[in-house]
Amino acid sequence: MKKLIPIIFVIAGLVLFATACSIGGGADPTPMSFSTAYPTNTAVGLNPTAQSSGNANAGDERTSSVDGMTQIYIPEGTFRMGGMDAHGQADEQPPHPVTIKAFWIDKTEVTNAMYMLCVQAGACEPPRLFNSQTRDTYFNNPDFNNYPVVLVRWQDADNYCTWAGRRLPYEAEWERAARGDDFRTWPWGDDRPDTGRANYNYSVRDTTQVGSYPAGASPFGVLDMSGNAWEWVSDWFDPNYYLNAPVINPAGPLSPLTGNRKVIRGGSWQDGEYDIRVANRGFTDGGDEKATVNSEKYNGTSSNAIGFRCVSDN
Repeated sequence: MKKLIPIIFVIAGLVLFATACSIGGGADPTPMSFSTAYPTNTAVGLNPTAQSSGNANAGDERTSSVDGMTQIYIPEGTFRMGGMDAHGQADEQPPHPVTIKAFWIDKTEVTNAMYMLCVQAGACEPPRLFNSQTRDTYFNNPDFNNYPVVLVRWQDADNYCTWAGRRLPYEAEWERAARGDDFRTWPWGDDRPDTGRANYNYSVRDTTQVGSYPAGASPFGVLDMSGNAWEWVSDWFDPNYYLNAPVINPAGPLSPLTGNRKVIRGGSWQDGEYDIRVANRGFTDGGDEKATVNSEKYNGTSSNAIGFRCVSDN
């Protein structure tokens, strides 16, 4: 399946539909307890929770004082990026070594409650709609505080990460955090997905609470990197980028090729097993901030299948 974002798009009031494929089975997910009490929504400078990276080890955790997000330390290292399994697609080729500097990544996708703090602070626009695929109220319903925020544009995600003292991950950073240093196909390894490891293939038919699939954690302990919600990353999309990409800290193309397309990663609750591989590259319209405000070109895509997470450099 090609990976122009599936399911429901919200683009300047238009609603488009597509489908997903593949099957899965297995144990039920294990809900995890997350606090619903968050720190003050007063924004602070870049990396407010920074500690000396020299004292951190792979998988170490810290908590943001801005939004309460747990972050995981990913050490500097070299990994092999791209599709190395039988289902790799052309835009994942060729597999190539990439060296990435150390960074911290959010343990889960940003939640509704966290995003609400940014909205209340006046630094973020609310999601395009307040519902989800099967729920009439979602973003503004306390029952779903700890579920991933969706229906946010790329610019909304970027604004949130800036407000929180972080930034959107580069595509290579996202894949390193998901894959680790070996050649695994999914964050947990090479065993095919099941519903005890990920929310995918309509098994729930909507998002689930973040952190509900500890068995699907990446080698560094990062959660929900397969399924639940696609995740915006920083990079413009170029299907041929890997042919000549830098091998040290690649940050994606300098400008969009066509259509202001931004990369999305990880697949979602409605995607099949091969679309939630760590190498899979999705893309959709990231919008154009230079266009007329609130025009279709300006807004870009938002979807009930797209959320995001952030990273910090130190």
